[in-house]
Amino acid sequence: MAITHHNFDNLPKGGPYSHVVEANGFLFISGIIPIDINKNIVIDDITRATELVLNNVKSIVENAGSNMQNIVKITVYLKDMHNFQKMNEIYKKYFPSNPPARSCIGVSDLPAGAPIEIDAIAIV
Repeated sequence: MAITHHNFDNLPKGGPYSHVVEANGFLFISGIIPIDINKNIVIDDITRATELVLNNVKSIVENAGSNMQNIVKITVYLKDMHNFQKMNEIYKKYFPSNPPARSCIGVSDLPAGAPIEIDAIAIV
């Protein structure tokens, strides 16, 4: 079994992990919070935060040789479930048809006080 770890210079990384691990034709994308390359975190606007996270997920998937349509499972972690509708409106723009399986979990806290975190599994 071949395992490849990918990190991308154009994406922020805040700890000892890989942005994505490729194994047996799957991409396992680490949890992504709304942080830009300058390590600025969007905390106060769930719409902008969701868009930044999904743009980063898209960049990771594409840089690893796949695309958003090949994502088969996503987990969304929300610090405030009252933001579900706003998050969902942005989410639908990234998956207009045949969306992946998804879980959405309300959590009490996320790294750096982020309002949202998303991880994903895709096929290559």
